[in-house]
Amino acid sequence: MNPQAKLISISSLLLGTTITISSSHWMMAWTGLEINTLAILPLISNPHHPRAIEAATKYFLVQAAASTLLLFSNTTNALFTGQWDITQLTHPTSCLLLTTAISMKLGLVPFHFWFPEVLQGSSLMTSLLLTTAMKFPPITLLLMASPSLNYTLLTTMAIASAALGGWMGLNQTQIRKILAFSSISHLGWMTIIIIYNPKLTLITFYLYCMMTAATLLTLKTTKILKLSTMMTAWTKIPSLSATLMLALLSLAGLPPLTGFLPKWLIIQELTKQEMTPTATIIALLSLLGLFFYLRLAYCATITLPPNSSNYMKQWRTNKPVNTLTATLTTMTITLLPFSPMILSML
Repeated sequence: MNPQAKLISISSLLLGTTITISSSHWMMAWTGLEINTLAILPLISNPHHPRAIEAATKYFLVQAAASTLLLFSNTTNALFTGQWDITQLTHPTSCLLLTTAISMKLGLVPFHFWFPEVLQGSSLMTSLLLTTAMKFPPITLLLMASPSLNYTLLTTMAIASAALGGWMGLNQTQIRKILAFSSISHLGWMTIIIIYNPKLTLITFYLYCMMTAATLLTLKTTKILKLSTMMTAWTKIPSLSATLMLALLSLAGLPPLTGFLPKWLIIQELTKQEMTPTATIIALLSLLGLFFYLRLAYCATITLPPNSSNYMKQWRTNKPVNTLTATLTTMTITLLPFSPMILSML
C-alpha cells in the first residue's frame, strides 16, 4: 500500500476513535464510528486478493447496517424524549435497538457471522486492528450507555457468545479464525459484567487487547497462518515459540498467567451479585476455549503431533525479535502478581 494512503487511513482511524470516545452527543459518536469504518476498509482490502475484497465488502455491509440501527435508535429516543445525550437513552425501543446495534458492531452472537470471515480475509496486522483498536469505540459506547441497555438481551448474547466462541473454535485449522472465535468468547465475558461493574469490563478489554496483540505479533514474526505451519515453526525461533505457547495459555485463562485475572474477577463479581448459576455456566463454557488453546499450544511447542504426512523443517532465522512483541509477551505472562495494583484502579 502507498505510504501516504496508509498514513491517511491510520490517521483517520485515530481521529474516528478519538471523536467517538470523547463525545457526549449521539451524532458525534455516530460520525466517529463512520470515519472508523471507512478508514479501515482500504487496510482490509490492501492485498488486492478476492478474499480480501470479499472481507472488506462483508465488513462494510455489516457496519453500515449496525450504524443505521444505531442512528435509528438515537433518533427514536430524541423523538420521544428530546435528548441526544449518550447517557440519557431512556426509551425502551431505543435501548433494545442500541443493544442490537452495538452487538453487531462488536460481533456478539447471533451477529457474529461476519467476524471470522473478515479476519480470515485480512492480513495479520489488519486482524490485530480489527480485534483490538476497532472494538474500542463500540465498547466505550457500551460503557457510557450501560445503565440504558437491555440487560436480559445482553446477558443472553453474552452467554451465547461464550458458548459459541468456544464451540466453533474447536474444529478450525486457520489461526485467524481461531482467534476470531476467541475474540467472540472474550466479548461474552466482557458484556456479562458491564451492568454491574463497567470498570471491570474495561480492564478485561485492556488485558485481552494486550494478550491478542502479543499473540498476533508473534505469529507475524514467525509467519504462521495455520496449524500445519505452526507445527514446524519452532525451528525458526524456538524461544518465541515457547513464549507463544504461554501467551496462548494466558488467553485461555490459566493461572498463574495474566489471562486468569479478568476471569477470576468476573466470576467473583457475578457471585457477589448473587448470579452464581450464571458464573458457573460461563466458567464451564470457558473449558471449550481451553481445549483449542491447548491444541494451539501443543502445536506451537517442540512436540510434533502424530501425522502421516512429512513436513519440511524450516530454517532458523537470525531476525531479532521486535521489542514491542517481547514487552507485550512478557506482560501477557507475568502480570498476575500485580493484580492488587490493577484492582486498586477499580
